[in-house]
Amino acid sequence: MGSVVVENVGKAYKHYDSHFARLLEWLLPFAKPRHTPHWVLRHADLVIQPGETVGLVGVNGAGKSTLLKMIAGTTLPSEGRIHVDGDVAALLELGMGFHQDFTGRQNVYMAGQLRGLSRAEISELMPAIEAFAEIGEYIDQPLRVYSSGMQMRLAFSVATARRPAILIVDEALSVGDAYFQHKSFKRIREFREQGSTLLIVSHDRNAIQALCDRVLLLDGGCVLRAGRPEEVMDFYNALLAEREQHLIRQEVGASGQVQTISGSGEASIRSVVLLNAQGQASEVLKVGEPVRLRVTVDVRQDVPRLILGFMIKDRLGQAIYGINTHRLDQALENLAASDEVVYEFSFPMNLGKGHYSIAFSLSRFDSHLDTNYEWRDGGIIFHVVHGNNPDFVGCTWLDTQLRIERSAVPAST
Repeated sequence: MGSVVVENVGKAYKHYDSHFARLLEWLLPFAKPRHTPHWVLRHADLVIQPGETVGLVGVNGAGKSTLLKMIAGTTLPSEGRIHVDGDVAALLELGMGFHQDFTGRQNVYMAGQLRGLSRAEISELMPAIEAFAEIGEYIDQPLRVYSSGMQMRLAFSVATARRPAILIVDEALSVGDAYFQHKSFKRIREFREQGSTLLIVSHDRNAIQALCDRVLLLDGGCVLRAGRPEEVMDFYNALLAEREQHLIRQEVGASGQVQTISGSGEASIRSVVLLNAQGQASEVLKVGEPVRLRVTVDVRQDVPRLILGFMIKDRLGQAIYGINTHRLDQALENLAASDEVVYEFSFPMNLGKGHYSIAFSLSRFDSHLDTNYEWRDGGIIFHVVHGNNPDFVGCTWLDTQLRIERSAVPAST
């Protein structure tokens, strides 16, 4: 239970030049078509195994929501085949399936019945739905007086009141407050641990990489990339900066790590090295050890302004720390072709034990999304060990100091 098979699926909507053309096609169904198909998704193939968590990413209009709607059964494909094994709970659009003039409680009954629950089952689940939504007396108020966040709370509570075989979550959760987002993602993780199959659309890279086993990148209505979350998200990150068809490539390093490199090429990173406390190049560093990150950059064409940034990421690809020379107020200007620049960042290695990677960016301004000379993911891989520091839990070493005062209590006479 909980599997999804998508075979060569496409979705097209009819575009008419006028209302008259639409009327003629309706009146003369066997005449030549008077519309042109507008394809929003085409040649989509996907197999999701039971218990797998799959993320869908892509720019607006890439076809993500359309694919989810077809899997959920709220719209039909124009071509291809979709087979879903198991019950589906879907959060596709804010307020979808709700009526603005009904109370929250009435909408719960209506939405629950659309999911196949009986009134008795909904009544049994109602206390849990109210408790999770935490909207208080508003449960008996018309939905039109709800804020978007309150609607999201109620919709999520209904959709997840009973663990489904397949849970589909579109960007809807982004409208919730921070507290409810944490609460919702906790429930999603619990469903994942209990064996539910999850399909998630989100622009939150950290959420995608923390939750998903696999990620699909949709672009122009087609599946452009599919694979491990970090690899696909790195490629997507490069794609966002390279809408003008600049170079994007992925290379496999000696360690087997996939490295995504993109950019227009006016400046390029020649070498990267991490130096330990003894000034020696090392990829194994101790917690709290003072280190230096040395980056050598070649300028290949005249560059009016150059910013170098780096981002340390954990083994799941989640950002741990990032900084650049713009934020350090040390941008370089008016560099000429053939110039060489050596940057050296110094910082204590206040990270928890584990594997890390560093991504690098050469750009004109604070963000690589504006004039990306080079973006290099996985530029260097390193490992952090405890060394002489006390063992601790987490990803950040805070060098905690402790003071204890103990006073003797006089014995009673």
